[in-house]
Amino acid sequence: MTRPPFGFGPGDRPDEPDDSGEDPLGLAKMFGGLLGGSGSDVLGQLASLMSWSGGPVNWDLAMSVAHRANAADDGTPALPGAAGATAEEEREVADACRLADVWLEPVTTLPGSGGVGEAWTRLGWLAATQPAWRQLVDPVAGRVATAMATAMERGMADGFGGAVPSEMQGMLAGAGAMKGVMEQIGGVVFGAQVGQALGALAQEVLSSTEVGLPLGRPGRPALVPANVAAFSEGLGIPADEVRLYLALRECAHQRLFAHVPWLKAHLFDAVDAYARGIEVDPDAIERALGSLDPTDPESMQRAMGDGVFDLQPTEAQQAALGRLETSLALVEGWVDVVVDAAARGPLPSAEALRETVRRRRASGGPAEQTFATLVGLQLRPRRLRDAAALWSALADARGIDGRDAVWDHPDLLPGSDDLDDPAGFVARTGGGASTGGDEAGDWDAALRDLQDGDPGPGRDDDA
Repeated sequence: MTRPPFGFGPGDRPDEPDDSGEDPLGLAKMFGGLLGGSGSDVLGQLASLMSWSGGPVNWDLAMSVAHRANAADDGTPALPGAAGATAEEEREVADACRLADVWLEPVTTLPGSGGVGEAWTRLGWLAATQPAWRQLVDPVAGRVATAMATAMERGMADGFGGAVPSEMQGMLAGAGAMKGVMEQIGGVVFGAQVGQALGALAQEVLSSTEVGLPLGRPGRPALVPANVAAFSEGLGIPADEVRLYLALRECAHQRLFAHVPWLKAHLFDAVDAYARGIEVDPDAIERALGSLDPTDPESMQRAMGDGVFDLQPTEAQQAALGRLETSLALVEGWVDVVVDAAARGPLPSAEALRETVRRRRASGGPAEQTFATLVGLQLRPRRLRDAAALWSALADARGIDGRDAVWDHPDLLPGSDDLDDPAGFVARTGGGASTGGDEAGDWDAALRDLQDGDPGPGRDDDA
């Protein structure tokens, strides 16, 4: 399921009049609430924001908006890195992660990251994950901006078929200048929407990897104690058990991302491939510009959300979306199985917490909502259970070594069809217990073939 990428949907904006006469596009009215000011103060901030040249998303605005939404909760200034967890929180998280790594050791062949667990406030999460979000979001925003600029240039060449109102003719006379202005406005619009999304996510996310992607520093597990406490409320489970279970999930993610070096690029490239398929309908651009009213600043936002995008994904986008959904399901399914194996005996609440986390993901939790806002697509978390069943089948047939060996190469990963038939995948790829016999040898041979350039029989391209 898809939806328009960020920056192009209708949003709530403060109704703050601007009578200065210095803001013909009405940007002060559109962004005054986000900037935390009014009148000349907002116009001064806008002038600074409109000079942004760091890419398609104005990240200065994005982080300012996100910090503003969370600074009061932390009791700290809205500055990157200003987070300061208490000494008790730092100790609790470090101890939980240390114990989690001990429990994970016998249930996976992937070694621990060796990093000390960190306690982040919400601002700390924003500061630590911003580089990863830029890497994910900029390709999408860049593709959107390029597609819009191309469509606008094409329309300018023929006057948009006369659809542009007369008041806009002067603004559109200089195509190059108008393109630059639209790029700057787009950066501000994108930045505002990204900031709102990340600000909201910072109030919910439990760890550095909860969205299924490596967003923080490699090998450094982290929890957000304020959000962990909120998550724990009403569960009827001791807070230390909840913290330990979430630390197990975080440390399992860290092991996977630290010791499968191609995995991060594999996931991020799928997002980039989806972005490359974004298309803008030139006719929709023409209609949008025709609806602009220079006396109504909100007409710009309405126009940008009025059918500008082709909402039917292309074949290439469908393939990229399938790869991303399957890969994320495999990551989450592996973590689910490994953590269950580690916690089921010593942690009394393990099964209840496992189901709670699964429901959190399946009900449209932070990961799904954020991807829908930032990338224009929604994930299908139902595949998490399918992936967990497949990893369990692999462990039953080949043991822990054979299960984890699937991460040795991206072409060994199951595809979406394999999630529907775990037993079939195990059988097709040399089922039977991995006890050092022929099946293990066959698996090693398959890996050597892949490394030598031979994909081997029976593999599809949906991994």
